[in-house]
Amino acid sequence: MVLLRLLAPLLLAVYVCASPSTPSPSGRGVPKVHLESYEVTHKTTGEALPPLDTVYLFDQLIDHDDPTLGTFQQRYWVSSQYYQPGGPILLMNGGEGDATELIAYLTNYTITGWLAEKLNGSVILIEHRFFGESNPYANLSVESFRVHNLQQSIDDYEYFVKNVHLPIPGGDQLGPDKAPWILFGGSYSGALASYTMYNKPGLFAAGYASSAVVEAIADFWEYYTPIQQYMPQNCSADIQAVISHVDKVYESGNETEIQSLKDIFGLGEVAHGGDFAWALASVINTWQSLQFSSGPNTTFFNFCDALEVKDGEVAGPDGWGLEQALAAWGSYYKNGPFLFDTCGSLNSSTLATCFDTYDPNAELFTNITVNNWNRSWYWLLCNEFGFSLGGAPETIPTLASRMLGSEYYERICTNFFPEAFSNPPNMSLNAVRTNKRYGGWNVTTEHLIFLNGLRDPWRESGVAVDGSTNLGSDLNPHLLGEGYHATDMSVIDGDVNPSVRAVQLKTLQYFSQWLSEWKPSV
Repeated sequence: MVLLRLLAPLLLAVYVCASPSTPSPSGRGVPKVHLESYEVTHKTTGEALPPLDTVYLFDQLIDHDDPTLGTFQQRYWVSSQYYQPGGPILLMNGGEGDATELIAYLTNYTITGWLAEKLNGSVILIEHRFFGESNPYANLSVESFRVHNLQQSIDDYEYFVKNVHLPIPGGDQLGPDKAPWILFGGSYSGALASYTMYNKPGLFAAGYASSAVVEAIADFWEYYTPIQQYMPQNCSADIQAVISHVDKVYESGNETEIQSLKDIFGLGEVAHGGDFAWALASVINTWQSLQFSSGPNTTFFNFCDALEVKDGEVAGPDGWGLEQALAAWGSYYKNGPFLFDTCGSLNSSTLATCFDTYDPNAELFTNITVNNWNRSWYWLLCNEFGFSLGGAPETIPTLASRMLGSEYYERICTNFFPEAFSNPPNMSLNAVRTNKRYGGWNVTTEHLIFLNGLRDPWRESGVAVDGSTNLGSDLNPHLLGEGYHATDMSVIDGDVNPSVRAVQLKTLQYFSQWLSEWKPSV
């Protein structure tokens, strides 16, 4: 790799989506760690403990507003390998996905296990309702989603911690009035940690909210601001040139020019401008997968190399310009692995289907079987958050086309949930309601730590937003490192980056102090 990467460290994750590639502004970015074995023993006694992938089931209320509707089985996982009586219970929510992907959060490879080891705590990983196999109903229909909202998820936390009998010593005597519980989350589940502690004061002894997307924003064009700031500037300049050209061609309405433009990228059969714009943005959005601990072979930087390295020469900070960048991007899409990995084929009609969001009869929109994270997440986006990733206002340089914005995503909501939306939802009003109810950027909850990274594309939806007047305090610390999305949750990233390790150690210091002051209420 010969591209000069100014202020842009090398990273790991490869962005691969199942076909079709529907726009999904997800915070599913907490670092993933692969475990070679789930076998564990207690750190001090050496006693063999249940494997980490042992599934436990909790009878959770279907509807906290109407307990007569009964319960469903909510999955959770437990590690007591570091636990000593009197230690804290660290509760990690799996967020918007199958929680089995996050079993490593029971170990000291990640922040929850790392802190549990140092604090003599036990770690619990709990699956979010309507994700994975923790479903109140047997399908993901609009009728089932009547109990799929932020408040029900917050109430799940309260009911769980007050009623669960944990499979650890004294596990039936570890309610939040008898033992200190610390609530953890990253990205969306980080926001949920903030919302819960704001909505349920005193329930948790402390909280950890990493890259928490606390401020719901309908048109979230600021997603691309940190990327522009920290990516190689030559690559940024050339992407901006191409996207500006794309928007001008579509604005012209010249169908011949539009077709020629799509053909350059091998996307000639993509019918709608917004879908074509999303296909281009998809490779830029792989920035969210980056971490300090990664190696050199990452989708984002491979893409930038394709644009900026010509005949062994690297472009200067202004890039090569439109003509070369357009040809290079087109070649990368038509000949490189990205579109194939995204859609499973480079066939033009297959690519058109892959990026099509206009067919309401597509399986993507009609499939209501459980463990379909995209559908469950979109319900929250359409009703609670917004987070439409799109182009910046006209006066601001943009990495994403201005054909993308809330109108594009609101239309997708009507395809996913026609029974709920005869007209597109108003994401702006939904976001205002969420922020008013749960505090957004303005939360000052005591014993809640916010951790953010300068390179995080979701930074502007968190308390580290540029220009914030809420700077935190020793009782509500705002810790800012150099990291990417939820980087501080990865212990290995602390090993390789001093700023990440600094915020991890500062967190340990705060938790140690607060736990020393905590007293049971009974």
